[in-house]
Amino acid sequence: MDVMRWLAKSPRPTVGEKSTMQAPDTPSRTAKQLLHLVFGGELKSLEDVEFADVSDLDIVGIYPNYAQAYQAWRGVAQRTVDNAHLRYFIVHVHRLLDPGATAPS
Repeated sequence: MDVMRWLAKSPRPTVGEKSTMQAPDTPSRTAKQLLHLVFGGELKSLEDVEFADVSDLDIVGIYPNYAQAYQAWRGVAQRTVDNAHLRYFIVHVHRLLDPGATAPS
């Protein structure tokens, strides 16, 4: 799913509710650590998400929240915009570590 469409569908905090997304330089005392992995590589074709060479994947980093992961993803995606086969993704590692956990409301 395209990241911008996912962001548009993401629930927004209501009045009086704290957001779980913090700016990178904003310390949070109550927010739970939600790890995100940013990685990418060259795809075999534009129709599928199958990498041409998994040994050549670019691991950008692991980030403590979505806001920082998105910032890193956006930076690397913009630098590689000229190569349509080179794609980067954000993986919600916290969902893999604790699949039974409910999303923060």
